[in-house]
Amino acid sequence: MPRYGFELVLSRPLFEPELDPLFQRTRGEVTVGFVRDAQSADHPGQAGCSWEAHSLAAAILEVVGHIEASAPGLTVLRVEADPLLSMREIAERVGRTIESVRLSIKGTRGPGRFPASETSTPRHRLWQWSQVAEWYGIDDPQIQEAGPTARAINGWLALREVIPEVAPDPRTVVVALGTAVRATA
Repeated sequence: MPRYGFELVLSRPLFEPELDPLFQRTRGEVTVGFVRDAQSADHPGQAGCSWEAHSLAAAILEVVGHIEASAPGLTVLRVEADPLLSMREIAERVGRTIESVRLSIKGTRGPGRFPASETSTPRHRLWQWSQVAEWYGIDDPQIQEAGPTARAINGWLALREVIPEVAPDPRTVVVALGTAVRATA
């Protein structure tokens, strides 16, 4: 079974007491930002994971279910299926050393200009995986699945928030997306 990486935007951060139930449900495969008390929870939370499933849609919706079951009152607002990666994560994905990736970013190696980072602080930069994979010439079928799947699931998450009684069951969404992906393959 393939392993899919994605990030989720949450309605709030998880509270420290919610971490153990989430860890138990997900076998430690989900990494979240958390806060110690409710006074610190005035901004959205985040969750990142690498999850094994038959499809990206199944992976995302399984993790959504686990997160929401672990933390009452918390909802998943959005999914980002084309992850932002650090230099170290890029090196792991492309099978190179960090130094090799650094030289590629610097422009001394590779086919032309390396993609620009999406976020940048003086000590930390992140790159969009789809752009990096294209630059390295990596044909990642998960990238092709990520765009339409993320858009469809984000639509479902929005519908569920606005008119929950109309939103289909998550299993129906997974089946529909699986059918659509097979039809376009």
